[in-house]
Amino acid sequence: MLDADLTTAPNRGVEEDLFRQLFRRHSSIMLLIDPATGIIVDANPAAIAFYGYPHSLIRGMHISKVNTQPGHEIRSGMHEALDDQRKFFIFRHRLASGDMRTVEVHSSAIDIGNRPLLFSIVFDVTERERVHDSLRLASLVYQKSSEAMSVIDSNGIIVNINPAFTEITGYTEAQAIGRNIRILESPRERPDAFTRIGQAMARNGRWQGQLWCRRKCGQDFLLSLKLNSIYQPDGKIQCNVGLFSDITKKHETDELVWRQANFDTLTGLPNRSMFHDRLQQAMFKANRGRQQVALLFLDLDFFKEVNDTLGHSMGDRLLQEAARRVRSCVRETDTVARLGGDEFTVILEELSDTRSVERAAGDILQALAEPFHLGTEQVYISASIGITFYPADGRETDTLLKNADQAMYASKAQGRNRYSYFTTSMQEAAQMRKRLVTDLRIALHEKQFRVYYQPIIDLTSGRICKAEALIRWQHPVRGLISPAEFIPVAEETGMIVELGEWIFRQAARQVGAWRLRHDPAFQISVNVSPVQLQSEGINHESWLGCLESLQLPGQSVVVEITEGMLMDSSRGVSSQLLRFRDNGVQAALDDFGTGYSSLSYLKKFDIDYIKIDKSFVQNLSPGSDDMALCDAIIVMAHKLGIKVVAEGVETESQRRLLAASKCDFAQGYLFSRPVPAEEFEHLF
Repeated sequence: MLDADLTTAPNRGVEEDLFRQLFRRHSSIMLLIDPATGIIVDANPAAIAFYGYPHSLIRGMHISKVNTQPGHEIRSGMHEALDDQRKFFIFRHRLASGDMRTVEVHSSAIDIGNRPLLFSIVFDVTERERVHDSLRLASLVYQKSSEAMSVIDSNGIIVNINPAFTEITGYTEAQAIGRNIRILESPRERPDAFTRIGQAMARNGRWQGQLWCRRKCGQDFLLSLKLNSIYQPDGKIQCNVGLFSDITKKHETDELVWRQANFDTLTGLPNRSMFHDRLQQAMFKANRGRQQVALLFLDLDFFKEVNDTLGHSMGDRLLQEAARRVRSCVRETDTVARLGGDEFTVILEELSDTRSVERAAGDILQALAEPFHLGTEQVYISASIGITFYPADGRETDTLLKNADQAMYASKAQGRNRYSYFTTSMQEAAQMRKRLVTDLRIALHEKQFRVYYQPIIDLTSGRICKAEALIRWQHPVRGLISPAEFIPVAEETGMIVELGEWIFRQAARQVGAWRLRHDPAFQISVNVSPVQLQSEGINHESWLGCLESLQLPGQSVVVEITEGMLMDSSRGVSSQLLRFRDNGVQAALDDFGTGYSSLSYLKKFDIDYIKIDKSFVQNLSPGSDDMALCDAIIVMAHKLGIKVVAEGVETESQRRLLAASKCDFAQGYLFSRPVPAEEFEHLF
């Protein structure tokens, strides 16, 4: 033991006695180590308590038992201490329990009993080093973080920043430290933004949110900011720490995605999704303020013609300009949306009366009636508008939209370029139409239709030489339904294609029978809908094949079309009409005089018959304007090699006048109403 070593040492003296007492009683951890062998010669009570080994075991233990450094580092350290080259060392020591501690070892050479030893004082610096490591790590994070950090005093003065702050804002340490944080203030943000943040910090000691700021170069950017206050022991704010990142690109991307989801890319107006949201909000506000909301449904008249003749790019330009004009006719607080195609809606909020609605609708009609300049082309269109009110006409968005749509169609039916209000009768008509569509589908499936025939008389001989096939619907509950009621619905739903196919086959079989029994030159005319030609709904192979299977020539059937169809110069209509002509099927122009076709069309499509509309026939009298018109039509047609049929002949006087004018054929109640085939037999 050290006591024994000191006792046997010569010239003990006072200093050795003092060392012995210090070694034994001092609270510091002390070791005596033989530098030649690395053996622990002795350990004081504090060392025994620290390392956890009994005195008998630690005395004589090799230093490497507790020191985890490599052996050569331990030896090198002892030699440096003997030569007084280093004052202290940082080692990792292992305790008897297995715990690892960071220690600072101060070693120096000492002679005890003429024996050179190392006197080592060991300080446990584990906690100190841990704190230092944490501080070093915090400093590293502060310096290397991609998020900007700043320390700001209670007056808003910047105390410290990290490199990311400079990278994001453009302000260096020299330019930022000592200046107020308001150097980042942007006019894009609310003027009181920094004041509000300061007030929140004073109340809560923290703030988090997004803030528009300005870089040193003058560019605005959006940051995501977290602010926290650090307090002194007395509760006063020592400083505020800000952590922020630049989220401008993310904001722009999110805004782009949001705009694409809610706004029409062509016009920039709210789309269908945003329209529903805006209408819902307007309804909520109206409920709170006990006010009305007007919904306008707007459809551009003749837009399809622009698209078809000038192309879609010009159509897009027209839509953009139309959107701008509609937007200019209403208030900033009102919503104009594009639902798709050429359909727009307008939501007028906070209404106390309907006068402002009429004014807005009138302004829109007037604005859209002005010419559109599309490149070198000048185009005229108009609009049909339907108007409905919340809550008077409905309390659901879908109901209001449906109401406005029905009112818009009423405007179209009345001649376009006008607005109409939704009425209860429209709703009833819509419900009736819905039932009619359902019944019509059933009728097609169950074959509830019948073909009636109205005779066409040769005015020279007085005999029946032709007939017009007319469809009738024998409804099981409502009885006979007029074509005027269900044909428009069949056209709108596309069912006219299937219905037209069935009519043609019925008429073909019937003309075959009558040509065989009564007149080998007999003809039946079949009305063709615009939908059939425009959608290429006619299957020519099927129609011509039907005639061939019945051994009938093309001349046995006449296709009746209207002037409006003749003016549709689209390829589909032209090619289908010419294909009929090439196969011998003749063409008749129905309701002649009510449309706007030019004479060139009559020759272009090789029209065989024109049918004078009954509106010119019903008031025929010698010397009348109608008589003059009929005479002119007959003369013109004959000059072009076209035969004339007069419709709506109801009196003997009308028949005589038409015969005197050399009209070829007549059709009307004077001769017979449309009748079933079996009754028609008796007319022969």
